[in-house]
Amino acid sequence: MGKEETSIVFTGDIGFDRYMDRKWEDENLLSESVLDFFHSADHVVANVEGALIEAEDDGSHGIFFHSMNPEATVVLEKMKADIWNIANNHIMDAGREGLVSSCTIAEKMGCRTIGAGINEAEASEPVYLDEAGGIGMFAVAYQPECIPATETEPGVFRWDNLDYIAERIAEIKKKCRWCVVVSHGGEEFTPLAMPYTRDRYIKYLEMGADVVVSHHPHVPENYELFDDGKAIFYSLGNFIFDTDYQRVHKYTDTGVLLKLIFTEEKMDFEATGIRIIRGEERIDTCPLPDIFTDIPAEEYEKLIPLGAKAFVTEEGRKMVYLEPERFTDAPEEVWHGYFFSEEPDGFQRDDHMDFHVIIPLSHQADSGQWQESKLEKVKEYILKLI
Repeated sequence: MGKEETSIVFTGDIGFDRYMDRKWEDENLLSESVLDFFHSADHVVANVEGALIEAEDDGSHGIFFHSMNPEATVVLEKMKADIWNIANNHIMDAGREGLVSSCTIAEKMGCRTIGAGINEAEASEPVYLDEAGGIGMFAVAYQPECIPATETEPGVFRWDNLDYIAERIAEIKKKCRWCVVVSHGGEEFTPLAMPYTRDRYIKYLEMGADVVVSHHPHVPENYELFDDGKAIFYSLGNFIFDTDYQRVHKYTDTGVLLKLIFTEEKMDFEATGIRIIRGEERIDTCPLPDIFTDIPAEEYEKLIPLGAKAFVTEEGRKMVYLEPERFTDAPEEVWHGYFFSEEPDGFQRDDHMDFHVIIPLSHQADSGQWQESKLEKVKEYILKLI
């Protein structure tokens, strides 16, 4: 018989390249308070953002290529990370070989992986914990930048495969009290999830999941608690991740470590903020970011136009960084041509990076309805992006 109460810590994005290269050799990379938070839990789910293999870009990824030296697993060991989420847009950067290497290393270390595999059945396979009435957990990743697993080919369990996701949730709920969905999705550098992302996660709850824990935006976002005890945590932000591309954007040096606490009767949570201390390149705890708060539906509807406006501003910063000749001091028609095309990285209609939805939503911020929100600190947090 499993434990009657158990706790699981979830991390944001982890990558050991660029500024974090060889930081696994630094004994002081993680502060004692960070380690204490990990060690206070029964399990740790780490988002391993890239394949554990020594590899170089084949020319197709550029600055967006991410893999990790397998020696970096010493940090995962120190964190006591026993479950690795590998459903993300970088696990296949080094191809099938990188994925297989990651899974093999995890197995040798006695760790379990979720969210990717040599075929769809393996990628979607849940991890089960015989604790707190039973917990089943699987992971999904967004389309189209994450390579989807098929019946015969490796990749991730895609977040839009709703029929299969419903099957996995139903399978878990037949065996377990709790179903956890880990998602790698949503737009990067936005303070609030766009409506279609929020709708997707609510759909998972309607299918029977109890909680969704997400990352990928590289900045922290809010959470949402529901009357039936379910919850969505929209983004935990960065954990060990730092690049020049990240430094263009505000709040990429902050994140959240989330601890879910389960008994058979209820789910609760604790959290701590973390900060990447740039220059020293080490991770310490800090107060939780103001955006990490419960934003119920009525408040979300008031705030999302402002969130969309902030996201459009951040996307502008990104494109000026990536293509300065084209976008620095670009006229309105250039930006209009970009936003209302299928060019934005990862564009998928009504699903991801769809500025046909986001731009009109951002214009609604000019009405000032967001000022009616009672969440003063959240408003201040978002306004700093604009």
